[in-house]
Amino acid sequence: MVEDVRELMDTMGFERAHILGHSMGGKVAMWFGLMYPERVDKLIVADIAPRAYPPHHLPIFEGLRALDLPSFQSRGEIDAALATHVAEAPVRQFLLKNLASDGAGSYSWKMNLETIYENYPLINKAVVTDRTFNKPTLFIRGGRSSYIRKEDEPAILTLFPDTEFITIPNAGHWVHAEAPQPFANSVLEFLGT
Repeated sequence: MVEDVRELMDTMGFERAHILGHSMGGKVAMWFGLMYPERVDKLIVADIAPRAYPPHHLPIFEGLRALDLPSFQSRGEIDAALATHVAEAPVRQFLLKNLASDGAGSYSWKMNLETIYENYPLINKAVVTDRTFNKPTLFIRGGRSSYIRKEDEPAILTLFPDTEFITIPNAGHWVHAEAPQPFANSVLEFLGT
């Protein structure tokens, strides 16, 4: 995924950029900053730490992989079928943003679901390297989320020594979706400094 970001930047002619990622995308952002620091101006990581995580998304994968997308006529039908595996409506809505429609009523995934599933153990691994990213970095956590804990801060600061932490109260792991304005304000203020 890091190489995908680099290739996209190369294709679009971006020598450098601000990089922001949430959850799995946050791990990609961390690795990108560590591997290509010259390509990153500022780094923003939303609700993920560089530690290892248990495989708690397996029920979501089970639900997504169980969907026979060509058999559905609407997003509503897909949502209802997914609800048997993923009870939380906001999580389902987030996942269903990855649906593509061909306009004739046929659905497919925009994401490469099988590749993500096959590499899930790698995604959950800790970020372990002797590299550091010494440019301004912002870690944003949801106040109701346990993805970034206080005890994660020393490991974060070892890899990203110029880090600022922001907690957005009343938001969980989906901090950008649950508190979009406070999240946007935090990002814009950080980028403006």
